[in-house]
Amino acid sequence: MARYTYERLSAQDNSFLMAERPNVHMHVAATQIFETGPLATPGGGVDFAAFKGAINSVLHLIPRYRQRLKWIPFENHPVWVDDRVFSLDYHVRHTALPRPGSDEQLKHLAARIMAQQLDRARPLWEIWLVEGLRGGRFAVITKVHHCMMDGESGADLAYTLLSPNPDYEPSDPATYIPRPSPTTWELFLDSLANRLTMPIQAIRDFRRFSRETADTGAEVWSRVKAMGEIVGWAMRPSSDTPFNGRLGPHRRFDWLTMPLRHVKQVSKRAECTVNDVVLASVTGAVRDFLIRRRVDPGTIDFRLSAPVSVRREKDRGRMGNHVSSWIVQLPIHESDPLRRLAALHEVTNELKRSRQALGVEMMMTVAEWTPSVLLSLGAQAASGPINMIGSRCPPSGPWGRRRCHSGTSAAPRRTAPRLRSASRWP
Repeated sequence: MARYTYERLSAQDNSFLMAERPNVHMHVAATQIFETGPLATPGGGVDFAAFKGAINSVLHLIPRYRQRLKWIPFENHPVWVDDRVFSLDYHVRHTALPRPGSDEQLKHLAARIMAQQLDRARPLWEIWLVEGLRGGRFAVITKVHHCMMDGESGADLAYTLLSPNPDYEPSDPATYIPRPSPTTWELFLDSLANRLTMPIQAIRDFRRFSRETADTGAEVWSRVKAMGEIVGWAMRPSSDTPFNGRLGPHRRFDWLTMPLRHVKQVSKRAECTVNDVVLASVTGAVRDFLIRRRVDPGTIDFRLSAPVSVRREKDRGRMGNHVSSWIVQLPIHESDPLRRLAALHEVTNELKRSRQALGVEMMMTVAEWTPSVLLSLGAQAASGPINMIGSRCPPSGPWGRRRCHSGTSAAPRRTAPRLRSASRWP
């Protein structure tokens, strides 16, 4: 029995590390605004000790927050090991805006924080408490590397870190005892043994797949067609637009707020989904931007990658990525908002029927068998056929009134402790 413990990153989790560059950040970042409530101090600040203590009390529920990366030699593939020198003070930070701080100042601060990459020698997350906001409020800015979580696991993480009850009292923190990690030589030998047994593992996986699938042949063919469709997109690069080009190291951060009930009213009247309405709003914004930049929308093949969760019930509550994506051609040529919405509804229905999301899932399955260098090349090729990444509405949570966000990014992308305070999403 091994005297050490580690967990190998999946190919998809590793792909977010391979895609990162000094000017391309692969962390998921968010800004939340809270009412200070019971956390207010007599001097008008925020009780940072209580804030940090609330996080410390639930860290045992998030083991990944106390783990760092270690690399298998030669293979250059990462694994998770417990951080022997974990320090909560490094990851939970305290800062302030000049009082009375405005939302605009908060956006500038968030942009500066988000423009800094996470230190790979430490667990890949940070939480910043920002006090000084006008109206007795404070903000929480979070950064978590995408190799640790996708949208669904991010929502699960929020359930752990946030409380729906403003009178929540944190429990005493559990004692942290880091488990031994393997030496470099032990990692190499384990990896070699894993490679040698891969054919046997593949046979077992296929047998399990056959038992769980009603029509194995049809299902395999469906997945092969989906992967072929993704490859077909990659063979046809997207149009050049003002959105795309060489990235610099700096970032801007902004938000647009709309009540979710209004979005639901539109989707009900138009007989489409909430996500269709969000994509239609993004399409209209892209069209207006291109027109202001003197670009004819009718001449542009503008493609958006929309993340699609493939997380199964057994994966609920687990960190890591179980996500695929759709490649959506936005109808930016259409000037009428209702016709844009109808066109997008038709596109998304077709994507559901074609099961295009299986293509990326199959590519990640194949990537488990390939060297990391090929995974890196594949990640670069996958970014070629799109102009933008657009996240959809997050699931509603129990801790406050949720607003609908349409998060978009031309390259990289966009929750806080179990606080005794009701949260308000910006």
